[in-house]
Amino acid sequence: MNAQTRRTLIDFGPLLLFFLAYKLAGIYAATATVIAAAIAAAGIGFWLDHKISPVPLFTAIVVTILGGLTLLLKDDTFIKMKPTFVYGLLGAILIGGEMSGRPVVKYLLGQAIVLESEAWRGLAFRFGGFFFVMALINELIWRNFSRDVWVDWHVFGAIALTFLFAVSQTPYLIRHRIDDEPS
Repeated sequence: MNAQTRRTLIDFGPLLLFFLAYKLAGIYAATATVIAAAIAAAGIGFWLDHKISPVPLFTAIVVTILGGLTLLLKDDTFIKMKPTFVYGLLGAILIGGEMSGRPVVKYLLGQAIVLESEAWRGLAFRFGGFFFVMALINELIWRNFSRDVWVDWHVFGAIALTFLFAVSQTPYLIRHRIDDEPS
């Protein structure tokens, strides 16, 4: 198994386990499952990469806190708000980082692609705005639709929309990338 496949399984494994547990045993079993899986994913990522990856660690912390409140209070509102919190925080970090002169997107993606300086700023605002929209969509869905609809959206719709948005940024990345070798 290559490193990218392994990373994808670690990143999406807890979400898929949440979905399976929900379908088999309900929201509280799914919440307990995703807490355990998120903690395990962060630990496995550390064991394999010998470093703490910020996104799985952040996810494990948020899932443990909000999932723990869901289980303790027997109120699924907290787990339904988790995506809103995560998306909102990601949007704030990306846009806030740019506004404070700390280009988080460049830090995260700078190893994979080299872009013009202003392009990093544009990318941060694009993704930051996208994450704010995703937070709003999550709020609209969990507040106005059934739990089943929310779970399906959270597991499949949100991933698909995020993937489509990321792919839609390809022309922007190509237009603003800096080649290592002169053409």
